[in-house]
Amino acid sequence: MAIKDLRGTRFLVTGAASGIGRALALAAAREGADLILTDLQQDGLDSVVDAVRAGGGTVLHSAAFDISDYDAVTAFAHAVHERCESVDIVANVAGVSVWGTVDRLQHKHWKLMVDVNLMGPIHVIENFVPPMIAAGRGGHLVNVSSAAGLLALPWHSAYSASKFGLRGVSEVLRFDLKRDKIGVSLVVPGAVATPLVDTVGIVGVDRDAPAVRKLTGRFVKHAASPEKVAECILTGIRKSRFMVYTSFDTRFGFWWARKFAPPYNLVMQGANDYFRKVLRSSTAK
Repeated sequence: MAIKDLRGTRFLVTGAASGIGRALALAAAREGADLILTDLQQDGLDSVVDAVRAGGGTVLHSAAFDISDYDAVTAFAHAVHERCESVDIVANVAGVSVWGTVDRLQHKHWKLMVDVNLMGPIHVIENFVPPMIAAGRGGHLVNVSSAAGLLALPWHSAYSASKFGLRGVSEVLRFDLKRDKIGVSLVVPGAVATPLVDTVGIVGVDRDAPAVRKLTGRFVKHAASPEKVAECILTGIRKSRFMVYTSFDTRFGFWWARKFAPPYNLVMQGANDYFRKVLRSSTAK
């Protein structure tokens, strides 16, 4: 059963200090949700808590910690469940990004992507979804994946490992949780104008090289605002949509990849070849 009205719902948002998470927290608060917020950064988290309360919203609980730490997530969940039986909506937004070709990525990069982007949401699901089932009130689970969880984007192998994994978890839970009246939404943003654009690591590449600056400029030019993505997420919850797109290009790309596999393969190979040329011309020294 779709949650049509957010008023009085207990709404958990991870990665709430900035970007999509912050925009989602503020948008949900405006619609009357009671928020439970977390992020790695204490200062940013304090800022969004203050902003919610200044706007007349409610924050039931907040805490700063690393979602890749299972024990920290479990302690947070215990603190939340001491105040309420269960939450109604869980939004796994927190994530990090590192790009690079397989010969330049190090083990630590692969591990970081999986630990934060895949195991982090799993830790949250483990701790918050079973109490939702036990409460018997239904609810909604939101997992923010990426266009890189649908398409073979250049330089994204480690990032895609985590985002494709989260997509797989979500597809199974979509059917598994239906009998408990818990909806599942998989959010697949393309470019989004968040601080991640300026901080994403590109291993072995000089970000100031002209070719790389040109690529990142194109990315920013087509980026959606965090506020737009937040509204798409809330609409997805209200309409109980599984796949939540935030831009036409990702929707079209995924449709095209499924319907026209041979030309998709050619374009993806061409894109990878082009990015390899950019890599050679802008390798950090």
